[in-house]
Amino acid sequence: MKLAAIDVGLKRIGVAIAPDGKTVLPQAAIVRKGRNQAAAEVKRFLQQWEIETLIVGIPKGGSSEEEMRRRIEHFVGLMALEIPVVYVNEADSSEEAKAMMQGIVRQKRDGRIDSIAAKLILERYLSSAHTP
Repeated sequence: MKLAAIDVGLKRIGVAIAPDGKTVLPQAAIVRKGRNQAAAEVKRFLQQWEIETLIVGIPKGGSSEEEMRRRIEHFVGLMALEIPVVYVNEADSSEEAKAMMQGIVRQKRDGRIDSIAAKLILERYLSSAHTP
């Protein structure tokens, strides 16, 4: 099964894929100029890769959890997808991605950290989906 994960941010959408349902590969992040533009680009990306399920990171905990969930669900709704969408706890994936890339990524605005966060989200989903 072909899977993809997104890490929805205000400036960029991190993207990762598992074209074979096992190996997770970060992709170029999508720069968000506006909600509709970003949603259209993500949808186009999912169609090009023939993605069968989309995994979406949602931040859990914190004072803005409900607001962030609402915004992310609204963003996903703009894509009008015909594939299953699974929301998972992103559990500090962005912070973990920054720590992993420290000293490697000089330009933090290129989106690599966002896509590494999406990669972590997808890896966590795959490992939890295969544990009894």
